[in-house]
Amino acid sequence: MGSIKQNLANNILSGGKFDATDLDGTIPNTNINDNSIDNVTSFPAAGSGIPSVASDPPSPSAGDVWYNTTSNAFKYVGVTTTGSWATTGNLNAGRGGIGYANQASQNSALGFGGARGTPFPDYSAATESFNGSVWTEVNDLNTGRNGLGGAGTSNTAALAFGGSSPGSPSPNGATESWNGTSWTEVNDLNNDTGNASGSGTQTSALNVGGTIEPTSTTTGETESWNGTSWTEVADLNQSRRIMIGCGADNTTAIVMGGFISPPVGSTTETETWNGTSWTEVADLNTSRYAVTSFGIATASVAVGGQTPSYSTNVETWNGTSWTTDTNYLTNIAGSGGAGSSTTGLSFSGNTAGDTPTTAAYEWTGAGSPVTKTVTTA
Repeated sequence: MGSIKQNLANNILSGGKFDATDLDGTIPNTNINDNSIDNVTSFPAAGSGIPSVASDPPSPSAGDVWYNTTSNAFKYVGVTTTGSWATTGNLNAGRGGIGYANQASQNSALGFGGARGTPFPDYSAATESFNGSVWTEVNDLNTGRNGLGGAGTSNTAALAFGGSSPGSPSPNGATESWNGTSWTEVNDLNNDTGNASGSGTQTSALNVGGTIEPTSTTTGETESWNGTSWTEVADLNQSRRIMIGCGADNTTAIVMGGFISPPVGSTTETETWNGTSWTEVADLNTSRYAVTSFGIATASVAVGGQTPSYSTNVETWNGTSWTTDTNYLTNIAGSGGAGSSTTGLSFSGNTAGDTPTTAAYEWTGAGSPVTKTVTTA
């Protein structure tokens, strides 16, 4: 980098040590001769130190950089700043008010029950399993119903409970367990409940709020499932129905939105569960009911719903507040969900005119790794 001259001979001590105790001030520009690149005859080849590959790595991480020799382009992995939706395989039969395995993954989902529209109500017992690309019809529920609660971790381990059955229609307390092949009736809810929020796993679930019989009363009652039986625990702070929620088990959950009656209508209220009690937290930005959700109590996504018109609104929860994100690809209410706040799935449900859809969409949330190409003007 050139030479520096400061007349420092008297500061060299015996043994080669340097005494800097009397130095002060700055070195004048005239004493610095910058000839650092005077003798450079060549530069490293473009891309030196960056891997060159014929095809993009299958699972790159945020911050990775490479040169693709096939497309002759530099590429890197950044992170998304907003969420995005993409189409995936359609269901065999569209249904609104469908039940779903709340904690299943984007590539291992299960949808069951619901209403198939005309003639309405036409309550379904159909069950469909998703492998990440294709939906397959599997064995039916023992009792067809609409607006039922669901829980589970995959398309091989799920729980279905409550909902409205054919007839009156009337909410019931029937609970069924799914083992990947068939449904088995297990112990009922303590209260016959429809349009409640379900969450958790096959062995550790919650049924929250809804409408109970025989009084057709909107309730805030909460029941906890331990894998064998249901136990009544602390009520919601605000009774409501046709709300939705998600949670990893019966000790952590979140519920949002819903319908308060009589005759208030939809709400923005959000509450979280700690295994003992419900706590009111920050509200949704948009009031609605019949929302879909996926994720956990500290990181979740709320999709669509009714306001009372059908909505494309999407909001994400970070454990403290809701943020409006990328809209759903169609107006929707009462659809199913699975996955996390970064890799989720929303499927079926009712579109405008109460028409069930077979469509399913995959969600990629903000902060997810995404491959980008370096471009120049």
